[in-house]
Amino acid sequence: MEFDSEEYTSNAMWFIAGAAVGASLALLFAPSSGRVTRRKIRHAAKRSGIALDRTGHDLIDKGKEIYEKGRRMADDAADMLDRGKKLVEG
Repeated sequence: MEFDSEEYTSNAMWFIAGAAVGASLALLFAPSSGRVTRRKIRHAAKRSGIALDRTGHDLIDKGKEIYEKGRRMADDAADMLDRGKKLVEG
């Protein structure tokens, strides 16, 4: 199975957005005072920001991995091309 980085990024971002919206709605409809609810929203927003930051770093790391793999594959392809040319030239 091939890794699709674009799909992974899209899924991760939709998950985080959905989690943030769900948490906000849950807090807004919770039976708490305004002060407590605002504190909970700030706390949820902070946790979401931390999760988003971690996801961003994970995506950057995965992107670097994919880039390096592509570079190695390109180098291998260039080597195979050179060997093929040498075989044809005799």
